Amino acid sequence: MERREETVVRLDAVRKAYGDVAALDGVTLEIRRGEAVAVMGPSGSGKSTLLNMVAGLDRPTAGTVTVDGEDLTGMREAALARFRRRRIGMVFQFFNLLDDLPALENVALAARLVGVPARKARARALELLDELGVADRSDAYPAVLSGGERQRVGVARALVNGPALLLADEPTGALDSRNGEQVVDLLLELNRKGQTLLLVTHDERLAARCATRLVDFVDGRIERERSEPWSVR
Repeated sequence: MERREETVVRLDAVRKAYGDVAALDGVTLEIRRGEAVAVMGPSGSGKSTLLNMVAGLDRPTAGTVTVDGEDLTGMREAALARFRRRRIGMVFQFFNLLDDLPALENVALAARLVGVPARKARARALELLDELGVADRSDAYPAVLSGGERQRVGVARALVNGPALLLADEPTGALDSRNGEQVVDLLLELNRKGQTLLLVTHDERLAARCATRLVDFVDGRIERERSEPWSVR
């Protein structure tokens, strides 16, 4: 049986410069399989740049980024796109659903893009929507879904290809408190089932609830890492 790497994300001395400004300045970080890591910091601290590096949406000026055993640094764009679709799930603040597709097709499309046959993709999409409590909304278009429902559809889409890593960028930022709490509960449950999670948020309360480790960013650098009391829920 193939042995899976215990380290899902490894950044080694990663620097990202835009002209004279370093968005990331020598960041070294490791995330192990099954961890839930929350990255926090003020606007402009480098959180979003970090997420883009791990997702393969941006490339470092220096250093290396390895995700699920693959060095993303030298990959061509087409290979990076394939890697993202198969191995990384992404949950966004404003959902990023396609308005002209119903919920089921929004989820199934992500599977279709990696070559899953249409019938199998829809079956898997419906299974996930059911697990996330929105199967009854599978034929509804995003415009008529509540914010909480849209985010659950977004999470289903992120999970449909069984990603090694789930990235969440301010996943409750566009939700009211009740729907935000439901999404937090969902992320907690996914992590308890073994899903590795990297979360970017301004909300320390959300981070403390969801994460096993908190990483504080300031001026493109890791200022500190905290694992208590969140290492034991």
